[in-house]
Parts: sequence; structure tokens; C-alpha cells
Amino acid sequence: MTKLTAEELDFDNLDFSYKDLPYRYQAEYHNGAWEPGKLITDSNITLSEAAVVLHYGQEVFEGLKAYRRKDGGINLFRPDRNAKRMRESAERLLMAGYPVPDFIEAAKEVVKANQDFVPPYESGGSLYLRPMLIATTPMVGVKPGKDFIFRIYATPVGAYYPGGMKPTAFVTSEFDRAAHGGTGQAKVGGNYAASLLPGEEAHRAGFSDVVYLDPRQHQYIEELGSANFFGITKDGQFKTPKSPSILPSITKFSLLELAKEMGMNPVETPISIDELDEFAEAGAMGTAAVISPVGSITHQAKKHVFYSETEVGPKTQALYDRLIGIQYGDQQGPTGWIVDVPLD
Repeated sequence: MTKLTAEELDFDNLDFSYKDLPYRYQAEYHNGAWEPGKLITDSNITLSEAAVVLHYGQEVFEGLKAYRRKDGGINLFRPDRNAKRMRESAERLLMAGYPVPDFIEAAKEVVKANQDFVPPYESGGSLYLRPMLIATTPMVGVKPGKDFIFRIYATPVGAYYPGGMKPTAFVTSEFDRAAHGGTGQAKVGGNYAASLLPGEEAHRAGFSDVVYLDPRQHQYIEELGSANFFGITKDGQFKTPKSPSILPSITKFSLLELAKEMGMNPVETPISIDELDEFAEAGAMGTAAVISPVGSITHQAKKHVFYSETEVGPKTQALYDRLIGIQYGDQQGPTGWIVDVPLD
């Protein structure tokens, strides 16, 4: 298969889709140890038909971005947090976690090797990295695999909001994203597979996505689609749900720090679906969009509108601008948040 070239891309009009770039990084785990990893050019993976990942879903993954700075350099945003979260997800699924320092170096190698595909600063795009860890041991009985592949591939993506941030509508669902005591706190494919049906039903009904409530009482907000929720109260406090089945979002923890810096007294706390009236603004937060402003949430046929259904709230916009400014290198962020990718 012919690989994509940078000259074929219109960086100003990129979508959010997979593109087969020249290089990816791969390492394999056999006999209780990780073998040295390396850059490879083959975008395919050959597996046994009995590989554990195919039948019992023993896999975890991550998502992070590389950003082109105004001076032409490239930033990675908090790759150490992705590396640590992947190890925690792997532990939950009895997988061999990839070492954090090696994860960070692998991410740098993939970005450097594919540097021509990092969108220009002016485009507002970025290079999305997808680290993944899969169990490859052939198995018929339900047992954890002992062999694993770690891989990071990259794809250039455009700004999630090519026309600017716009509030969207969400609706609560009777479906659960993850079980109490299940794998909600781990980044595993099964959580996303479970969200496809409720998400599609929400889209057909004219909503952006689903508000998932806690699986025990269906009372407390957990996640919005595949993102974490936040609300800003009428007196300016930043609140985000606290629950053992919520994915610990790198974007969420970053915004918690920035909200504190901006005097918003942030807190993680259980948030009831009946408490929507206390919020002046709301949003979903994650790697892909950074912040997706929420215009309204409909629960049991009752629609609650936040700041506006057409305009972004001022505090939400300020948080977005601050975080994006750090990621693209325009603003100084907290120590350790930005990792420079050497290009020499």
C-alpha cells in the first residue's frame, strides 16, 4: 500500500479521521519481558484467530496530541499522564504495562519520524497519537494473555471545531456506560463499544450525545458521551463529577488546575442530575475537542438550558483559550506539562 505524503494533505481542511502515515512504533512482550521497540512502516497487525484481544477484549488504549508551535517546534502535551493512565488500565486487565519513560520516548520517536505531517501552527490542527496495547496469545478458555503488542500510530487531524466552538444538546440515557466496580475508570474498548447504541439513538433524536448517569441509582452524572463533564456554578465555581467509574481524563485534571489558577475554586464532587439549575455554564472535556460546550441537557423530557444554546459562556471560553494557549506554546503553563520533541 502506498503511504500518504504530506504534499497530499490540505492542512487547512483536515477532518478527524485515520490516515496511514509512514511510521509507527511497536514493541512486543514475550516470556515475561518487553523486547526492544522500534519504528516500523507496516500499518497492519497479524494475529492468531484465537488471540485473546479478539474474543475477550483484553486491550487498552490512549489518545494524546502533538502541536506545532509558532516557531516551528513541536510540543507533546503531558505524555507522562497518558503513560501512567495506560499502565493503570493495563493493571485492571492483567496486562503487562509499558514502562512510562519508554512510552514517552516512543511518542517522541513517532512524532519526529512523522514530523512533516504535524499541521502548521496557523491551521489549528494537531497530530493525534493513538497508543494501544493488545493481548496476542492464542486462547480458547477465558484466561489472560501472556503476550502483548504495544503500538503507537499517528494521524493528522484538524481543529475539532472548524467553525469555532458551538454549544450542543445532550440527553440522559437509560443505558449505562460501565458497571459499578467494572472498567469505567480504565480506557478499554469495551466501554466505547457499549456506548455506540445509546449514542446512535441520541443522534437520531437530534442530540449531540448521551449523558450517562451512575449505574446504581441513575441519579448522578458520570460522563457525557466519551468525555468528562464539568459545570460552572452561578457564583463561578468549577465542578466536575467524582465517581470510581469515571475515566480519569488528562484534560479534566489540567482544567482543574487552570480553574484554580483562574480563581474558580474547582472541586470534584458527586453531581446529581437534579442539580442542573445551579450551573450557569457546562461542558464536556477530553483530548479530541479539549472543551465541547453544552447548551442544554434534557432529562425525562425536561430541557435545561445553560448559558446559551448558541453562544459559549465566558468562563468556558477562558478555560479553552488558556489550555489551547499552553498546548500550542503561546502561553507558559505549569511545570512539566509541555514536552519538546527534538527534531534534529
